[in-house]
Amino acid sequence: MRRAGRWQRRTAAWHRASQALVARARAAHRAAERRFPVVTHLADRLVSVNVFDSATRLAAQCFLTAVPLLFVFAAYAPPAVRRQVVDSAKAVIGLRGPAEAQLQHVLQPATHDLQQATGVIGGLMVLLSATAVSRALQRLCRRAWQIPRGTTRVAPWRWVAWLALWLAAMVLQGLLRDGLGLGAWLGVPLLVLMQAGLWWWTQHLLLGGTVGWKPLLPGSVLTALALTALTATAALYMPRALDRALSDYGPVGSVFVLLSWLIVVCVAVAVTLSTGAVAAQEPALARRLGSPPRRGGGT
Repeated sequence: MRRAGRWQRRTAAWHRASQALVARARAAHRAAERRFPVVTHLADRLVSVNVFDSATRLAAQCFLTAVPLLFVFAAYAPPAVRRQVVDSAKAVIGLRGPAEAQLQHVLQPATHDLQQATGVIGGLMVLLSATAVSRALQRLCRRAWQIPRGTTRVAPWRWVAWLALWLAAMVLQGLLRDGLGLGAWLGVPLLVLMQAGLWWWTQHLLLGGTVGWKPLLPGSVLTALALTALTATAALYMPRALDRALSDYGPVGSVFVLLSWLIVVCVAVAVTLSTGAVAAQEPALARRLGSPPRRGGGT
């Protein structure tokens, strides 16, 4: 009996201590929200978006479906377009050496046997599979803007239209990065403008126009700056990492390196889109941009 009473007293003390800890945490959250509203709103938004889970799923879909679509597109494209795709991939990932040679081999023109093996049906299957990336990105945009499920109508043409936009950006990226032949002093601003336009239209397209153009601008600019910075840093890290992975583990090693890099890129996209949405919904900017009000957690 004494042991049972002692255990009950300890349990009650632990319960009171946990309640006090929760109360202090809630009070600290309310105090932080009063002092630093933007920071607390951003933290809440990143939690509701589930950044790392969403980014990992998006990266996996990119690797499994969008990258094969890029290979098929490059294999059947005219030689000039194929060269631009190779240049863009080299610029985005910073490829050189054995990794660059492997990319050149993968993006070889399609032979007659390959054309017969894939055909129109195979190309359509690759395209339909790649819409998984558009759907995952659409879910990310909805969560970033706290738009409940069912608010936007399902329109499959938007998924295909985004893939066409992405392929066009991949064709142009290498050319813009070189500043149309004039150098990086022009190429970097052009690349930022192109990325900002890409993500501006991406949000508007995948959200079905439920959010106006102006509120989407902050997230688009932040995403463009983040991805341009990642592209610049990739040239410093990715070539050595890919060469080391190829020499140690063969092609399987390069898969892990590329997937890890895609996860970093997708985390940057998730964070910057969410940050842009929170910034656009703060009172100072919301009145100027006509942003929708904040809602309870979206899906």
